[in-house]
Formats: sequence, C-alpha cells, structure tokens
Amino acid sequence: MKMTDIIAKKRDGGTLSDAEITFFINGVVDGSIPDYQTSALLMAIYLKKMKPRETTSLTRCMMESGDQIDLSAIPGIKVDKHSTGGVGDKTTLVVTPLVAACGIPVAKMTGKGLGHTGGTMDKLEAFKGIGTALNQKDFIKQVKKIGIAVSGQSGNLVPADQHLYALRDVTSTVDNRSLIAASIMSKKLASGADAIVLDVKVGNGAFNPNVTAARKLAKTMIRIGQQMDRQTVAVISRMDQPLGRAVGNSLEVIEAIETLKGNGPKDLVDLSIELGTQMLLLSSKFSNKIAAKKMLQQQLKSGAALKMFEKLIKAQGGDLSGIKDYQKFPGAKHTLEIIAPNSGWINGLTALTIGLASMQLGAGRQKKSDPIDLGAGIYLHKKAGEKVKAGAPLATLYTNKKETLEEVADLALSAWSIGTKRRKSEKVVVEIL
Repeated sequence: MKMTDIIAKKRDGGTLSDAEITFFINGVVDGSIPDYQTSALLMAIYLKKMKPRETTSLTRCMMESGDQIDLSAIPGIKVDKHSTGGVGDKTTLVVTPLVAACGIPVAKMTGKGLGHTGGTMDKLEAFKGIGTALNQKDFIKQVKKIGIAVSGQSGNLVPADQHLYALRDVTSTVDNRSLIAASIMSKKLASGADAIVLDVKVGNGAFNPNVTAARKLAKTMIRIGQQMDRQTVAVISRMDQPLGRAVGNSLEVIEAIETLKGNGPKDLVDLSIELGTQMLLLSSKFSNKIAAKKMLQQQLKSGAALKMFEKLIKAQGGDLSGIKDYQKFPGAKHTLEIIAPNSGWINGLTALTIGLASMQLGAGRQKKSDPIDLGAGIYLHKKAGEKVKAGAPLATLYTNKKETLEEVADLALSAWSIGTKRRKSEKVVVEIL
C-alpha cells in the first residue's frame, strides 16, 4: 500500500477503505509517513470530505493509536461530558460535582485551553498545590473512593490526534466536520466512558457559526458514538456571548464556586442543569427528566454539590482556603474599567471579541507551550438584554501586563452593541439531540 495512492484516491473524491485509513494512522504514529504527505491527505479530506463510514473508521483508528483507559473497575455507568469550546465556559467545574453528588461516578479527562477558549485544567490550577495529571491507577482509585476525579490526559492517549491536530492548525484544515468529530470522539472513547454528553456550541465564539452547522456536527458525533456502542447525546448551546460573567481562569473558578453556592448567573446555571440532567438520564439511574432535574437542583440548593467539589480539590492536593477567601487565588496587579459610551440596552456582546481580548491580557495561549496568567481575564458587568447608563462600567479588565490594557480596552469595547430598544433574550440551550 502506498501513501501517494491514498492521497490521489481522496483527492479525486474516492472513499477510503478501513485498511487505507489504518495504514495512514499507523504511519502517522510511527513516523513512517512524512508530514508533507499527511498534510496533503488532510487537505484532500478537507476539500472532498468523508462519508460517515470513513469518519467512524478514522475515529476508531485514532482511538486505538495509543492507550485506552479501562474504567470497568468503577461500578455503574460512567458518563463523560465534553464541550466543543467556548468563552467563559466553566461548566465542568459545576456539572461534575453536581452529578457526582447525585451518586453517579464521574471520571473526567480534560485538557488545557488553546486560543480564545479556556481549558478546565488551567482553571483547576488556580488552586495552589492541586494535582492535575493523575495516573490511571490513582484516577480510578479516587473515583471509587469519593465518586469523582478530574484529570488532564495522561500516558499515551490518542497520539494520532496530537500529531494530526498540530498539522491541521498550520495547514488551515481545522474546520472540517469529519476531522473535528474524529478528534473529539477518539479522545472521549479512549477515555473509557460508557456514555457521552456533548455540549456543542453555536455562535460567533464557537466552531459552528449557525445552528445548522452545529446540528450536523452533533449528529456526526452521535452517530460515531452509537456505532462504537456508546450512548451519546448532544446539547446545542449558544456561544454568541460569553457564558456567565467571568472570562479567565481564577475569575471563572470564583464564578463556578459562587454557582455551587447557589449564586450563579442564570445562563451558567441553566446550561449546567441541562447537561447534568442528560448525564443522569444516561446513567440509567433516572428515567424521568423532571425527576433528574429536580435531583440536581436539590444538590445545588442543599450545598451537597459544593461539598463534592471540596472533596475533589482536597483529594487532588489543592488548597481549599480559596473557596472561602477568593484572595487566595492568583490575581492581577492591574485593572481597568471599560465604560459605556452611551445609555441604552445591550443588544449584543460578541463572545469571540471578548475571548481574544482576554487572551491578549494573558488568560489564553496561542500555542500549547505558551505560559498562561491565571489572574488575567475580564469580568462582565453588562450582558445582552441588560440596560446600561452612559459612564457606567461594562466590564473590568484584569492583567499583569500593564502595557496591554489600553489596546485591549479598545478591542473589548467593540464587543458591545448598545441600542435604544430591548431585544428579546434567547435561551442558552437551543436543542437536545
């Protein structure tokens, strides 16, 4: 079998066989296929697309390219949750302890942020001393002991994806539904979950610019999950404006804690409850959506979810003092308020612009190797659907890079659209597939 023949076949619109896809992925992992040929095939896939069977085959080969986590030692159905990435998306910090407090084991593998989207591992590292790279034995042991573990990917998990993503990023082939779906699902499947809840974002701050695109990606991933014998559900949620009011690692941790204390912003609470409800339904311990939702609300109101979060942080070596004293989290030396230029209603708040502004303040990274400032970010005082007076603060910028403040302030201000009439607010959850 020759790589040039495989490239030519896809270039001409042909359908790759399982054997050809296996040959390709094996060559990527062992280095026998050079990057220029891998890039050529990625571009051919981007232009000619893949059929459903090809996409599933690609996912399976990527999943099998490295280690696979066996969670069978943990009793019950293990349900994982994945977000396609957004601005201010700290739902994992809320949903995982909330679901675990309902008696459902949560074994969550997650990652660091890249670009304008935040990563759960970065957020957790706001807790001094926390371990975010558990080995498989300790990971499983912790879930069995306290019901929850959240760790970065360890070992040799899906090495094919690491190489392919790096090349997709520099060859403008990221935005392809089959490649996105295979990347996401191969990691979720290799992580050992029995069932998967996908939070598929739609809007200017997401991969998917509209509901049609989000729905197509969600259906592709659901089909892959089902063909790989995993129950899979997708929640399509809006990312036209940031989720919640906090964007940036320490700021988002504080907002997540406030949410677990019962003081969270409505959009974050609504999405967290919906994601948690779907996880409970897939666990088979709940067959009724109303009962599942009620259980989650009770765990939030009673403080049980917050206690579970404290157990998680303590078990992984984190300093719990920050939960009571937010000054314990990494902070920023410099702040600047963005002021409303005129009075009116906030008719729009562009998530992408806020995400890029936060990244420039130091809260994000352009490359995986870039350092990150846990104290940097943006707190939003006004969001879409709210009224503002001229001279009132729209947001506060936080950074340790004083020289960036003025430039970032101009960028951030452009995210707000202020009008004379109030527009109807849209619900954060669009639909469930």
